[in-house]
Amino acid sequence: MVEARLFYKKAARFDDELTLRTELTDVGRASLRFEYEVLRDGEVISTGYTRHGCIDLATGRPKRVPVELGDLRAGAAEATVEDVVDRVDEQ
Repeated sequence: MVEARLFYKKAARFDDELTLRTELTDVGRASLRFEYEVLRDGEVISTGYTRHGCIDLATGRPKRVPVELGDLRAGAAEATVEDVVDRVDEQ
């Protein structure tokens, strides 16, 4: 993870049942951005995003996002996260 940002709108309590919505909103050459909403009873109580960089494990240098991860973009062919992870693991 190279960046994280969180915006609080309302407090959550210990026993609150919360829903987390996650969306892949941007696929760059070497990074991915996910946006988040935390909801309580359908009301958004916080939002945020994270940006994740892809690196070559051997060199530690930035590496292009695998094509399979790019398939998760909005408008791309339907694919579940599990399908994409399985394809990446096979490489």
